[in-house]
Amino acid sequence: MNTATLPLSAAQSAKRDIQTISLIGLAHGTSHFFHMLLPPLFPVFMREFGLSYSELGLLVSIFFVISGVGQALSGFLVDRTGARPILFLALGCFVLASVAAGTAHGFSGLALAAALAGLGNSPFHPVDFTILNKRVSQARLGHAFSVHGITGNIGWAFAPVLLLWIYEGTGGNWRLGYAATAAWALFVIALLALQRDAIDDSQGAWGHEKAGAAAPVHEHPMAFLKLPSVWLCFSFFFFTTSALSSIQSFASPALNAMYGLDLTVTKWVVTGYMVCGAIGMVLGGFLVARSQNLERNIAWAMTGAAVLLALTGTGWLPAGMALVAAALAGFGTGLAGPSRDMLIKKAAPPGATGRVYGTVYSGLDTGFAVAAPIFGALMDRQWNNAVFIGASLALLMGIGAASLVRKVPKG
Repeated sequence: MNTATLPLSAAQSAKRDIQTISLIGLAHGTSHFFHMLLPPLFPVFMREFGLSYSELGLLVSIFFVISGVGQALSGFLVDRTGARPILFLALGCFVLASVAAGTAHGFSGLALAAALAGLGNSPFHPVDFTILNKRVSQARLGHAFSVHGITGNIGWAFAPVLLLWIYEGTGGNWRLGYAATAAWALFVIALLALQRDAIDDSQGAWGHEKAGAAAPVHEHPMAFLKLPSVWLCFSFFFFTTSALSSIQSFASPALNAMYGLDLTVTKWVVTGYMVCGAIGMVLGGFLVARSQNLERNIAWAMTGAAVLLALTGTGWLPAGMALVAAALAGFGTGLAGPSRDMLIKKAAPPGATGRVYGTVYSGLDTGFAVAAPIFGALMDRQWNNAVFIGASLALLMGIGAASLVRKVPKG
């Protein structure tokens, strides 16, 4: 008898959900960790390889162009072949990216590392959300999205700490840091392989596949692209991650130039932004469970973040307060995170979730790819406040896109 088909007790269901959520959270945190494979050491690369801010921004674009194109395509692959094997291939690319970064001797070597890391990053959102939506109980799905977002922020926050700690602790041996990132990716691969049954999406079912539910209407695989809600969600990601790109890549040197804060202090602004974002996401998971108006959640939370970033960009604040304000803005974007992910779930037609998440989340990659060289060029012109003012305006544009999702047809 196939015990996989037997109904689970409440305790068994909770245990299974927690295991799946934890493993996917670890994998997602690792993908975000590798977003930051190169940016924490940008000042080192400028000094050792003679690179400009514009060239550093181009490295970010290489990562996210490859990730964005790959993410849109990988959604189709996940829907066709399943998520789990693609997850392992993605993690393997992170190992190769670490090797390329650790052996780089100029822009071309760093570009190869960025390309490999972008390729590895590309399938994560279609993979993660396919596994979560198929294996996690509906009652815990909002919290699953919250944990998913939290671990992403932790990954973003941890990478600068690890790489700079190794760099400073070894007297400037930045290459050793990339040996550590490769080791981390290998550890995650090994752990997921040992617990592979918990991330097996073939053992779960979409809501429309469950007994008694109506069968989905079979449409052309590209039919979802005609839905305005999909493109509004894409636009939301484009604008909000353009803001994030400016903070991740250039907030530290911008604060240094505007307020005279030492780089050893300003380097913590990204970590602070991500930690505040993680705290916001914890609360955001409960907010989703108690609220039916996801667009309003997003609007209030992100407006607060936009105000804090705009104040930082004015240059009016005392130096220490500017650092705190920029970091606290992460709380607002984090609070909106679970509402954002649930909004996309509601915009996805049955049976096309992998494709929808792949397409929508490619807006994230597009935002990073477009924004990084633009903000880098502004920094080269010493328009340092544009990092924060531009991020604030981008968040407001994202709010506008999210507010329209409820008003357009979903299918």
